[in-house]
Amino acid sequence: MSDEEDDYMSDAFLSQIQDVKPGVTMVRRVKEAMRREEKHKETNIKNHQKTFKEQEKESRETALQSSISNNNKGFALLQKMGYKAGQGLGKEGAGRVDPIPLNIKTDRGGIGMEVAKKRKAEEELEQYRKKVQAKQQNETKSLEDFRSRVRTEREERKIEGDLRRSQRACEQLDSQKGITVPREEWYWPKVGAEEEIDHLQEEEKDEEEILELTPFDQLQMLTSYLRGIHFYCIWCGTAYNDEEDLFSNCPGDTAAEHE
Repeated sequence: MSDEEDDYMSDAFLSQIQDVKPGVTMVRRVKEAMRREEKHKETNIKNHQKTFKEQEKESRETALQSSISNNNKGFALLQKMGYKAGQGLGKEGAGRVDPIPLNIKTDRGGIGMEVAKKRKAEEELEQYRKKVQAKQQNETKSLEDFRSRVRTEREERKIEGDLRRSQRACEQLDSQKGITVPREEWYWPKVGAEEEIDHLQEEEKDEEEILELTPFDQLQMLTSYLRGIHFYCIWCGTAYNDEEDLFSNCPGDTAAEHE
């Protein structure tokens, strides 16, 4: 027990008890003294535990910072072989001067855990990069598909417009030559109720009995008819005098050749 601790069985403590205030009983003073004693002991125990943990760290740091003494057997052997303090290792003295640094583990992971964690982190990063790259590729592909779809729709609308122009021109040119019935029903444009009736009749026909032509196919066939019979080009907007005049002055039989 330290000198500062109160010994309630000592003479000094008993002398303090004798100097009591009126009205305070002996039992109460003894209990208070015992309670203070227990509290003091608990405080000492807590301080001892705290300093014990810190003491280990301080001792280690002090040992690492201190030079190896001559009492060390390994150091004594080096000195016998000609080594001097502060000199590098090796025959030429070009080796390591300072000891290998100490890396103290503070966690509970086993040997190789850090390497495994690093490898796992690299794998997760690589997976994340692949996901980002795949997402970017999908977005790029979606954008390209959208642009391609827009171009296709634009081309289809242009073909349909050229087809309608060709049908009107064919009807007018055929009429000028006294032709009252078109070579093919779709060579002339359909109007009003007749168009609705024809549309219903086409729906009722068996698919095996009708050959479906795309607007592009119809435009090619009608363009060939207009150029061969009437020497007319819808993109030039001109009816030429003859076949020679047509081939000499018309750029070609497609819209792209007139751009």
